[in-house]
Amino acid sequence: MSAPLREAVVDLDAYRSNIDRVRDWMDPVEVMAIMKADAYGHGIEEVARAAVDAGIRWIGVLTVEAALRLRSVGIGEDVRLFTWQHDAGLDFRDAVDSGVDLGISNVDELARIVEAVDQRPARVHLGVDSGLHRDGATAEDWPTLVQAALAAVRDGSIEVVAAYTHLAEASDDDDSAAVRTFDDLVEAAEDAGLDIRMRHVAASLAGLERPEFRYDMVRMGANLFGIPGADGVSAADLGLRPVMTVEASVAKTKRVPVGTGVSYDYTYRTDTETTLALVPFGYADGLPRLAQDRIEVAINGVRYPVAGRIAMDQFLVDVGDDDVRVGDTVVLFGTGDRGEMTVLEWGVALDTIGEEIVCRIGGRVPRVHVGERHTDDRP
Repeated sequence: MSAPLREAVVDLDAYRSNIDRVRDWMDPVEVMAIMKADAYGHGIEEVARAAVDAGIRWIGVLTVEAALRLRSVGIGEDVRLFTWQHDAGLDFRDAVDSGVDLGISNVDELARIVEAVDQRPARVHLGVDSGLHRDGATAEDWPTLVQAALAAVRDGSIEVVAAYTHLAEASDDDDSAAVRTFDDLVEAAEDAGLDIRMRHVAASLAGLERPEFRYDMVRMGANLFGIPGADGVSAADLGLRPVMTVEASVAKTKRVPVGTGVSYDYTYRTDTETTLALVPFGYADGLPRLAQDRIEVAINGVRYPVAGRIAMDQFLVDVGDDDVRVGDTVVLFGTGDRGEMTVLEWGVALDTIGEEIVCRIGGRVPRVHVGERHTDDRP
């Protein structure tokens, strides 16, 4: 059977299995499933439904827009949706009315949230900048934010759900110092009269490696997609299953003589008479041009290196004298069960991380979700 031109197969059963595994590790701490960037390129609506099926009751998405999208497809308020990157011109009214949890870093954001409150208080998480210097209030700005939050609590405009921070994961010492900063600032807020019910600090890597940083909730992203972040640790090592498999099909084959230059710039020449297989997947689909000489793809269980420059829409593979035909499946990365590289192997080969690889898979690559459950099948 011929394979589709190109597709990314997303195994939702694997995702649910990873959730079960991670929740067992984190027990009794709550797990927030992070779904930035369209669930790391896997498809946020389908992944969110799978997470809820698996018992997840906290989901982290970057923006209010993404949170409202999940509310619109049936993710109800029994599931908490946490967002933390806000457009400077955003009207928070719909977010407040939909019970979306809002991470805030400064008094200006808080004032705009308070202005949007109508019949119900806004749910806010106060962000601490403990050294990453992205989100959160600095130690200098924290007292002002705390006082503004106290005033908003007293007038019924907000409820403070949690305080949070994000670690740089630069070293154990750096992270320990960051957590001490966080703890000191939270303690100061509580001394000022603010009731902070939850704290969340650790994301995927720190959640695994620093149990003392788990606190009340751990934000888990990459691990749930079968992409562990620890150096030298594979998904199999942790009992996780890669969720995305990227496939294409052989579009053409061509027999060429020895010394044939292949693709742009002739950076590859055949050293014998051979067969070239054309794969319709290029840098427009998320395959970096750097992949030449670094990655191999699997056809019929055999790995082959990319031959020549990767183009916008396609690349070539030198398959020698093997019986490779038009329509054969080409596995770019996946679980490794069919001889293919995993996304972690791609990350190592391309001097990056697995998360970047899956997030780069382009929009013209259809996501095919397997293991979906229809509403009437859910417990």
